[in-house]
Amino acid sequence: MDLGLKDRVYVVTGATRGLGHAAARELVADGAKVVVTGRDEQRVADAAAGLGPGAVGVAVDNADPQAPDLLIAAAREHFGRFDGILVSVGGPPPGFVADNTDEQWQTAFESVFLGAVRVARAAAEELEAGGVIGFVLSGSVHEPIPGLTISNGLRPGLAGFAKSLSDELGPRGIRVVGLLPARIDTDRVRELDKLSADPEATRAANESRIPLRRYGRPEEFGRTAAFLLSPAASYLTGVMVPVDGGMRHGF
Repeated sequence: MDLGLKDRVYVVTGATRGLGHAAARELVADGAKVVVTGRDEQRVADAAAGLGPGAVGVAVDNADPQAPDLLIAAAREHFGRFDGILVSVGGPPPGFVADNTDEQWQTAFESVFLGAVRVARAAAEELEAGGVIGFVLSGSVHEPIPGLTISNGLRPGLAGFAKSLSDELGPRGIRVVGLLPARIDTDRVRELDKLSADPEATRAANESRIPLRRYGRPEEFGRTAAFLLSPAASYLTGVMVPVDGGMRHGF
């Protein structure tokens, strides 16, 4: 199936590793050009180099109010166009209600929530019909995840923003989509498993609750993201797509 990605240009934030990087890799593999971002300059440079000539890196924090303009300008400067954005950001600190400080909440809000809102607003102003804005969210949009209180508080609100944005941008032919990963085998998920006394037992217990009985592979998430961002998904907007091996049991 031709996704129609050849020579289309996307910005993928938080793409030096994990889910953002997996999405960027699949976009490039299907012929798209990408601007990848992250906070660490060397990691950004390495990630872009690893993706080849179809990628360029920009070191910037999602929380930086200047980030949206920098990223869209980079897409136009290096590749001559701007077709969409996938907003991904590293997960906020784990912890239960009593564990997380006001500072952690504020930092996470600036990066995970407000940064994403700013980037999406800027993209909405620049995109034309056929453009797309995607958000990497979490299964916590539907059901809180124990020990991830900050994420549980922020991700559902961002999903609500994405849904509102899809209604507003639909008449202009701009789509808005969300991805809801669960246990994808990334560094972040392995780090969370290691917080338990027995990481192997924790992973086995998590896998037992997934109908496919395994963690997802990053490339499986990346391919789903590439499809949703592509012209092949041109009649999908306002959707929140679980990428979770069936872990969500509700309709």
